[in-house]
Amino acid sequence: MRQFIAFVKKEFYHIFRDRRTMLILLGMPVVQIILFGFAISTEVKNVRLAVLDPSNDVVTRKIIDRLDASEYFTVTTRFHSPQEMEAAFLKNKVDMAIVFSERFIDDLYTGDARVQLVVDATDPNMSTSQVNYATGIVSMVGQEMMPPNMSAARLTSDIKLLYNPQMKSAYNFVPGVMGLILMLICAMMTSISIVREKETGTMEVLLVSPVKPLFIILAKAVPYFVLSFVNLITILLLSVFVLDVPVVGSLFWLITVSLLFIFVSLALGLLISSVTRTQVAAMLVSGLMLMMPTMLLSGMIFPIESMPLILQWISDILPARWYIQAVRKLMIEGVPVVLVYKEIGILLLMATVLITVSIKKFKYRLE
Repeated sequence: MRQFIAFVKKEFYHIFRDRRTMLILLGMPVVQIILFGFAISTEVKNVRLAVLDPSNDVVTRKIIDRLDASEYFTVTTRFHSPQEMEAAFLKNKVDMAIVFSERFIDDLYTGDARVQLVVDATDPNMSTSQVNYATGIVSMVGQEMMPPNMSAARLTSDIKLLYNPQMKSAYNFVPGVMGLILMLICAMMTSISIVREKETGTMEVLLVSPVKPLFIILAKAVPYFVLSFVNLITILLLSVFVLDVPVVGSLFWLITVSLLFIFVSLALGLLISSVTRTQVAAMLVSGLMLMMPTMLLSGMIFPIESMPLILQWISDILPARWYIQAVRKLMIEGVPVVLVYKEIGILLLMATVLITVSIKKFKYRLE
């Protein structure tokens, strides 16, 4: 064990002496969480809203004022006919239009009031968000204007937003960024550090030491496990105190699942290092097999249910897909751990398979 600890210290010294590596390991998580949390946003803001209001009563004016006062919509045009509205959409002068029925305030009390939202559906995801925002505001104002003994439910459809009522994109990106960062640091950096020893010929020097090859490999993985844990804590602190993304569920189980995912990523890095001989090859394999699939097929940005069936099958073999899914349940939804047993079981199975295959291949190659 003293020899193993000495090897671990040696790896820490190697990492700390390389300032560029330290910058990547500790700086990249901070940059990415800030970038994805603030710069890359799918929130609806400054939507150009037009109004067609033949009624022009106190209720419609209050709805329009409430929409204009929100940070999501900006009332830019008032139409007098449907033809004007159609022409404005053709010229791309507006993003969305709200149309009220005639005698709106009278029909409101009888349940016959109608509100039509006309939206440019070129971007389906964005148009859906716009409709949801506007519908929520219209429904809220309608309920405020109704007498206490009457219901305004017939004005618009009832919409309830769970887990993220403000529709902040950070709630979606934080679990994905956690999976991406931990995957890249553990798998990519571990594979490169081991391949570097092979490429420079120093692995043979390590193998003549009294320490078994298995402990040499594990000693190289331990520093990245520790640094990944530090990054995990950093991401959680930034998420809670900078991006206002709360940890609704159990913090203990969130960290436990994250440590399991880190172990899976380390095992994957060992596997990559066993099939590559140069750092360039390890970088290419890590980038092609880890970074792009993790970003595109893990559910980090795009919903898996919307993908073709073959891509859904590919996403099933990505560890990040199950980790991101578990983090969203534990961190955002706050569900009990029993509802995450499926994801934990799959990650445990992946860890067992990957570490077995990786160590076995290293054993044959290095002895």
